[in-house]
Amino acid sequence: MDIAVLGALSVRENGISITPTAPKPRQVLALLALHADQVVPVSALIEELWAGEPPRSARTTLQTYVLQLRSLIATALEHADPGPGTDAEDAPARPGTVPARRRTAKDVLVTLPGGYLLNSGGGTSDVREFDRLAGMGYRAMDAGDFPGAARLLREALSLWSGPAFADVQGGIQLDMETRRLEEIRLCALDQRIEADLRLGRHRELLAELTVLASRYLTHESLHGQFMLALHRSGRRGEALDAYQRLRGTLVRELGLEPSAALRRLQRSILMAGPEGPAEPAETRGERLARVG
Repeated sequence: MDIAVLGALSVRENGISITPTAPKPRQVLALLALHADQVVPVSALIEELWAGEPPRSARTTLQTYVLQLRSLIATALEHADPGPGTDAEDAPARPGTVPARRRTAKDVLVTLPGGYLLNSGGGTSDVREFDRLAGMGYRAMDAGDFPGAARLLREALSLWSGPAFADVQGGIQLDMETRRLEEIRLCALDQRIEADLRLGRHRELLAELTVLASRYLTHESLHGQFMLALHRSGRRGEALDAYQRLRGTLVRELGLEPSAALRRLQRSILMAGPEGPAEPAETRGERLARVG
């Protein structure tokens, strides 16, 4: 099974889509796919579908959605390749062996006490691959391997084709998961930019950071990186302007002054020459503690 949720929802068995078009079965599959190979409680699925106001028929209706998903899975399983040169239906079993049993839809979408489990069969998941690559990237950063970190984190971020569950009408559970995934994406993006800055790629980053600073108006780490890239590109005045814009937004919208780390960066830019060095806005630990 191939699972993709970092963008449009796509779940394929044997290369065939099992993603329904109806909104509520789609929600059920999205939550099961995100937590593939783990039990998703019935209570979580009901909360997702009906936001704390389930009808009396909630469990029965959920079972209907599960049956609809199993019907799609069964269709996909019918196209399973039994292996080169064999016919799983007609080939006789060898003496002393038990014929292999084909997987059924109930083997893929499993009913367990208290919930359901989507059995991926060891297939792919873009979330798991993202976590693997990002984790390797973070370890490379900690080891001072900035080229490796930039490469791994760029590869992890390339798995995203848009917001998570972009084409799913989310409820409470999926909205919460979408926010969580966006936060871990921002962590990886922040570290990838940090690695690129340490490699002297400040001019290459300016266009990207201009967009990010406009999109995340109160994200101090991204604004600090923008200031640093501007300053190192000989645009000291613009770097100081970026600080003032951020400060105005923080004070106006949150009633907060910029962090001590960002104020230190501003002072270092003020005290440096037009193209002099400036210290990073904050440490990795400080950034990860205040993503969003």
